[in-house]
Amino acid sequence: MTIEYIRAQLAKQATIFQTGGIRPTHDLLESWIGYVGWSLPEEEQPPSGYQPLATFFLKDLPYVPAALKPFQLVTLFVDERLLDHLMEDDLSPYFHIRTYTTLEGLVKREWQHDGIRAFPLQPKLITNDYPVWDGGGIPLQIEEDILTLEREDELEYFEDIVEDLYPLHKIGGYPSFCQSGYDFGEDTPFVLQIASDAKARLNIVDHGNFYFFYNPTTQTWRVYCDFY
Repeated sequence: MTIEYIRAQLAKQATIFQTGGIRPTHDLLESWIGYVGWSLPEEEQPPSGYQPLATFFLKDLPYVPAALKPFQLVTLFVDERLLDHLMEDDLSPYFHIRTYTTLEGLVKREWQHDGIRAFPLQPKLITNDYPVWDGGGIPLQIEEDILTLEREDELEYFEDIVEDLYPLHKIGGYPSFCQSGYDFGEDTPFVLQIASDAKARLNIVDHGNFYFFYNPTTQTWRVYCDFY
């Protein structure tokens, strides 16, 4: 087991997002944090207490995980009561998630979070996303091989394997867990991350993240949160 082999086995693609830095157009295919600008005509903003959190256009992104391939747009709203439930293993009841398989028929909206500064997001492809060490998604056999090499002083995970960590808004890749991770099983893979974002004035408790998992067979979401 060589370092090159381990890196090749673990590396994943992802689309990461830079907040702002461009003039907003509010056109189709423009993703946002803190803002939802599109819905079907019959869809209203979710009930009182839900805030617009993000808009992710998947169509034409450089990478989309297999579980999200049927969708061209995902919009997310968050329940303000979430802050009282952050230690629960599944926070999906406190999110309202809408998915769209086509962009036809969408109408413009002006739904903006009351506390987050809304910014458009610029997508960028990465091919070197690696899991964090503790519960980040390393297969058991590879984890055992890494531990063996570390005991023999032939490898240091964060120096020899990980090129960079991407605790950013992200589609695909690995969750950027701050604490020990959580796994909802192979049928419900990690697909999406919303991170604390200083520019957007979004701080998830203490520089934490929301992690979204999706089961395409049952069409159900699971959401996990952790922070420092």
